[in-house]
Amino acid sequence: MKETNISCMAEEMNPTEIILDFPSVGATENIMLASIFIDGVTKIKNAAKEPEIEDLQNLLNKMGAKIKGAGSDSVEITGVDHLENVSYRVMPDRIEAGTLLCAVAANNGNIKLIDAEPRHMEKTLDKLKECGCNISIEKDQILLKAPEKLSHVEIETEPYPGFPTDMQSIFVATLIQSDGTSSMEENIFENRYKYVSELKKMGVNIIQEERKIKITGEKDIKATNLKAMDLRGGAALVIAALQAKGITEISNIEYILRGYENLDEKLRKLGAIIKVEEGE
Repeated sequence: MKETNISCMAEEMNPTEIILDFPSVGATENIMLASIFIDGVTKIKNAAKEPEIEDLQNLLNKMGAKIKGAGSDSVEITGVDHLENVSYRVMPDRIEAGTLLCAVAANNGNIKLIDAEPRHMEKTLDKLKECGCNISIEKDQILLKAPEKLSHVEIETEPYPGFPTDMQSIFVATLIQSDGTSSMEENIFENRYKYVSELKKMGVNIIQEERKIKITGEKDIKATNLKAMDLRGGAALVIAALQAKGITEISNIEYILRGYENLDEKLRKLGAIIKVEEGE
C-alpha cells in the first residue's frame, strides 16, 4: 500500500467559522486543540456531540482555555496565551463498559459494573434491554443480568446520541447465538466489517450486503485461529471466542491492547479462561 504523508505549517493562524460536512469526533477535537492559541474566536458548526468532546472541553478549560458549547452542535473557542498544568480525571470509557456488558450478555451471565456513566450509554443499554437483558442503574453502577437466550434486534449506527459505531462489531459478536435473525447497518464508517470473515471461520451465520449485515443465531460455534484487523473488530473476536467450544487463538492483539487496559484480567474476574501470551 502506498504511503501517504501530510505536512502542514503556518506562520500565523486566524480565527474563523468552520462548518463540518459531517459531525466528526476527530475533526471537532482537532479544531478545538488547534484553535486554543489563535487570537480571536473560532466557531465550529455541526460539531460532534460525543461526551468525549465535552470532557476535552472540561480539561482544557481547567487548564485555562476558553471553550464553550461542547456537547452541542456549536462549539466556540476564544484564544488564550497559555495553558496551566493541572490534574484531571478522564471520564469513564463508555465503549469499554459496553464491551464488558456485551461479553457478559453473550454468555448468559450477570455483572455489576462500577464507575460507569449510564447517561453516556443510553442506546447501548436500550439495545441490551431489547435483547432481553435485565438492567438496573445505581448512581455510577450498572447491573446486568442476561436471559438464557438473547432476542434478535435491529440496529443502525448513528452519530451521538445514536447507537455508537464503536459498539457495532461488539454487538454483532454478542448476537451470534441469539434467537432469530438480527441486523446491523453501519452508517458512519466504510470498511468496518473486516471482522466478518473471521467470524465466518467460526461457523457464524452472517451475511454482509454493503453497509448492512444479518446475523442468524447459531447454537454452537467452533474455536479456531483468528486475526484481529482493528481495535473494535478485535474485541468482537474475543467476545465470539468466549462463546466457542474449545480454544481460540487471536493474533494481532496489539490492536485490542491499544484500546483496552487489562481486558484479560477483567474478563478472568468474570469467569473467563483467557491469557495473553508473552511477547504479544
